[in-house]
Amino acid sequence: MIGIDEVGRGCWAGPLLVVAARQKTRLPEGLNDSKILTQKNRERLAPLIEASCDIGEGWVTAVEIDNFGLSKAMRLGVERALIAIKPVFNEEVIIDGDIDYITAVAGESRAISRLKLLSRSQIKGDRDNPVISAASIHAKVRRDNLMRELSLQYPAYGFEDHVGYGTKKHIDALNKLGVSDLHRLSYKPVKAVYDAAQSTY
Repeated sequence: MIGIDEVGRGCWAGPLLVVAARQKTRLPEGLNDSKILTQKNRERLAPLIEASCDIGEGWVTAVEIDNFGLSKAMRLGVERALIAIKPVFNEEVIIDGDIDYITAVAGESRAISRLKLLSRSQIKGDRDNPVISAASIHAKVRRDNLMRELSLQYPAYGFEDHVGYGTKKHIDALNKLGVSDLHRLSYKPVKAVYDAAQSTY
């Protein structure tokens, strides 16, 4: 079975990451929704998850999110994660949430459709399904670490703290510095800052 989850869908900046995980050995104890766990616990579990699971990552850039919209971006991320993990014919695939993006991807991708995957969505799967929990934790750690690395290139935006989510610190930085090339212009708070800056020229 493959479990799928994403991180970064609601962020104002940075990429979306969809992760597919398949258990290959015994999973570590303490798996849960990544949002519930502390950063310390996520960082502790991440290498154990990598050792016990096959992992496929599907990154989608801010530019792609702006160009295609969030729903298509999710499908792109799911497709890329599945291609990376290489599903087998008739394999069961479960995605966290209430939308079965796998079926949508199969309708658009011949490479995925011919595998005849047994797909479904599971609400609160990142809490109740250990393999989805593993995908959730891996995704959160990988994306947060990337945003911290990017904060070195964009030191005044506070990406090391909010990792792209909408916080007071983030909006204050946007109002002071303007929009960076990491930001998603299709998101209303970012677009408002961008439009206000354009109107002053």
